[in-house]
Amino acid sequence: MAKKQLLVGLGNIGAEYADTRHNIGFMVADELAKQAGVNFSTLRYAYYTEYRYRSNQVYLIKPTTYMNLSGKAVNYWMHELKIPLEDVLIIVDDIALPFGKIRLRTKGSSAGHNGLKSIEALCGGQGYPRLRFGVGDNFPKGRQVDYVLSGFDEDEQLELPTLIEHSVQMVNSFVHIGAELTMTQLNK
Repeated sequence: MAKKQLLVGLGNIGAEYADTRHNIGFMVADELAKQAGVNFSTLRYAYYTEYRYRSNQVYLIKPTTYMNLSGKAVNYWMHELKIPLEDVLIIVDDIALPFGKIRLRTKGSSAGHNGLKSIEALCGGQGYPRLRFGVGDNFPKGRQVDYVLSGFDEDEQLELPTLIEHSVQMVNSFVHIGAELTMTQLNK
């Protein structure tokens, strides 16, 4: 049976944030839209687009609320589109994973990530799937914000297209066969 799913790439709007670690969710969302042949429109709280993937209806947003208020956009679009929390996939940067590691999880804590904290607070807890894109933790104590708001280094930039493509495959797999099978087949 065809499903409706809401995919959410987390990031911050504005040119100064465009290619930062914190915006990997936006980068993956942009690639999903590109491959689906759709463009984003500016709607309430988000850049929004929709498409079909293997008979499933996919709604894709990039919140325009800034990271710390991501839950506001997610909550609005969940209710607007009548999509339950377990069918919302959040694509997010994760400093707890080394660069190059990409993991799908069906639930979990925010681990201090402000975007996830906001979603947890406004959307009903931790029971939503998330695609965690490892950005590493190569920063001195207390410099986390500077780190996630900085760009990828040259070596990482060379690997990014492959990692973003793998993320897209994982998202498409999630849409098509669900979280459990995707985790078994594609978590690396």
